[in-house]
Amino acid sequence: MKQPLLIVTLFLGLCSMAYAQEEENTLSLSLEEARQYAVQHNKTLQNASLDVQIAEANRWQTISTMLPQVSASYDYSNMCGYEMEMMGMKIAMPPYGTLGMTASVALTGAQIVGLQMQKIALNMSEISLKKNEQDIRSSVTTIYMSILAMESTVDLLDQNLENLKKLHEMTAKAVTIGVAEQTSADQLLVQVATMETSINSTKRSLEMLYNSLILQLGCKVNTKLVLTDKVDNLLNVEETMNLLNTQFDLENNYNYQLLNKNLELSKKQVLAEEVAFAPTISAFYQYSNKHYFSDEKTMDMTPPNVVGASVSIPLWKSWQRMSNIKEAKISYNKTANTLETSKDGLLVQDKQLRYNLTSAYETYQTQESNLDVTKRVFENISIKFEHGAASSMEVTNASTNLVAAQSSYINAMLQLITAKVELEVLLNK
Repeated sequence: MKQPLLIVTLFLGLCSMAYAQEEENTLSLSLEEARQYAVQHNKTLQNASLDVQIAEANRWQTISTMLPQVSASYDYSNMCGYEMEMMGMKIAMPPYGTLGMTASVALTGAQIVGLQMQKIALNMSEISLKKNEQDIRSSVTTIYMSILAMESTVDLLDQNLENLKKLHEMTAKAVTIGVAEQTSADQLLVQVATMETSINSTKRSLEMLYNSLILQLGCKVNTKLVLTDKVDNLLNVEETMNLLNTQFDLENNYNYQLLNKNLELSKKQVLAEEVAFAPTISAFYQYSNKHYFSDEKTMDMTPPNVVGASVSIPLWKSWQRMSNIKEAKISYNKTANTLETSKDGLLVQDKQLRYNLTSAYETYQTQESNLDVTKRVFENISIKFEHGAASSMEVTNASTNLVAAQSSYINAMLQLITAKVELEVLLNK
């Protein structure tokens, strides 16, 4: 009795471990939870965050060059009993040690402008981080909604398949008793096989979407995702169309902000070339304490404290500096032109995306009505076929039209979602 009991216990333990492992690899997420998860775990976004830290570190490196630099040293010297003779007198050179400390500071125009440029670079990194977060959130939204729409497609196709199978079974029975032709049953059987193929193809596409969402979320590859939201709850048409009432603010767009910062950086580059003519100011303090390891008298000419300052002015370096300034000004003008062109492009994009949203909404309404009508037509023909008032060809055509209408409706839904997300990104909503 002990051996079977032990086997059952081990089996139950293994089943429990397998169930716990499955639970651990399952991730249930609503749309907002999926966005937040991606923001926290997406590797691309993590790299963007690291870029901000690198920009901050570079800024402090520039600041450190403007702060006093302090160094300390200790030297030991031994002349091995040598005596220096001066004016008939011998001066002992005993061994000694020197403790030295030096503090210096140098300030140039290039350091000041460089610090300003590092600040702009830091701001650009922060804006890029926000833009990457926005892109990740919009990408997760699009994929999440696409999965829900694709799952709705599978449900619709499953319903169609079930209806076709029922019609085929009924027709096969009618053939058996001699009230229907075999060709009618064969046509419906082909329609059933075609529907099964469409379902399998849709499920493979659905699997690809799940894989894409896993990559965006930054979770493990073997994670099983469970989407808890429903497409009908997320597709708020009224809220979507209210986006058309939102004014486009260029200053609120991350792309425009980056272009503006790039223009500022280009302008500072011109200033950095101009300050090459500015003087360099430096100062230092040096402390020296010499200790002799002997009682012999000797002459010490090293002052314990030394203070100094200098001003260095660049006078002539051919035409290189002037050429650098000219080149920097040309680059600034190019950047300014790019900003104006991009500004016009964003304004045109705003108009185009609003047109796309309006067009997608109209298409969605049309396809929604078309799906309703096509579904009622298929149901009507199916009833007529059951009573012998419609042919199998009419059922096949009605089924094909229904599948096409369902596909068009799902595509219209996805186009509406895509148009909404694209406009939200532009408006930074």
